[in-house]
Amino acid sequence: MKIAPRALLDDGLLDICSIAAIGNFKLFRLLPTVFFGKHLGIREVDYFQSARVQIEPDRPLDVYADGEYVCQTPVEVGIQPSALRVIVP
Repeated sequence: MKIAPRALLDDGLLDICSIAAIGNFKLFRLLPTVFFGKHLGIREVDYFQSARVQIEPDRPLDVYADGEYVCQTPVEVGIQPSALRVIVP
């Protein structure tokens, strides 16, 4: 799936893809577009980049990172440049 098709590993930015309220039928019908990164053209989809993002919903929500519970919202997420060394061919 290409949820964030414009994402780059080394640009120092988070790629955020959010979906506005959408009916279950339309969501199901448009799901295949995610496999090809074509969902960015859908009116209900917002896509942006930022070095930091703060999430403050109306009610607390659980936050998970890599499948593990981290905390509850509100939360601020950011990029730590050069925090991870990656060896690639």
